Amino acid sequence: MPTVTELPQLALWQERINQALIHWLPAEQIIPQGLHQAMRYAVLNGGKRVRPILAYATGQALDIPLDRIDPAACAVELIHAYSLVHDDLPAMDDDDLRRGVPTCHKKFDEATAILCGDALQALAFHVLSHGLDTQIPAEQRLLMLDNLALASGSRGMAGGQAIDLASVGKQLTEAELENMHIHKTGALIRTSVKLAALCATPVDPEKLDNLDQYAKCIGLAFQIQDDILDEIGHTETLGKAHGADRQKNKPTYPSILGLAPSRQLTRELCDDALAQLRGFDAKADALRQIAHYIVERTH
Repeated sequence: MPTVTELPQLALWQERINQALIHWLPAEQIIPQGLHQAMRYAVLNGGKRVRPILAYATGQALDIPLDRIDPAACAVELIHAYSLVHDDLPAMDDDDLRRGVPTCHKKFDEATAILCGDALQALAFHVLSHGLDTQIPAEQRLLMLDNLALASGSRGMAGGQAIDLASVGKQLTEAELENMHIHKTGALIRTSVKLAALCATPVDPEKLDNLDQYAKCIGLAFQIQDDILDEIGHTETLGKAHGADRQKNKPTYPSILGLAPSRQLTRELCDDALAQLRGFDAKADALRQIAHYIVERTH
């Protein structure tokens, strides 16, 4: 399966989001320079950009101009970047490597990394509140802000991370593990799609529901594939330490179900996601490509 950058349309969107992020991130020369250097390091040091690419693919499926999607795509990627900076901290996952380079607290220091994450989270809401097209009704713009806040907080990503930390050394059921990942990884993936769909004028409720169910399926599949790759991947390919979850005694899908059933589950989730797109025409083909990429990727 090609990587994101080997799929021409997705590669263009990857470059688009990189340029948009460069635009919104404060320049390194602006005081406080050290913090702004860390923010740019954390955001611009690579990454697959799956979440903003999902936003653009959703926009294409719904005939929404991509410049209307840019602020939402930036906002979700900034939240994702902040979450990685904080997840890597010694008090959390204590990782030294991210995207093949030293983690933010290793490149700078722990205090700077904490502030970097805080600042990236705040910047996400600044981008979403100031960058959205005013042709999008105010009610939809407020709903987008609310959705991003919920997906980022205790009922979304942060809550999922709290469950993850509390689960170390414990044997979870499959349902408990699914609940953790629906929050930790799935919430922001679903929000990537939902924010883009809410840029439509008007919003089609049926299509919005189909897209949300699609995103729910691929969000869980993404995390299961991450669990699989942690078991079978290599540090050089993954860009982070291989076997880290097992070494930390974290519950994963392979540890609960086994590798083969975990792979089967990702395929079933991919099929379920694709079924949600049956009512969409060829403009949704990028969403279909992404579903396949998520379950077949090697890093």
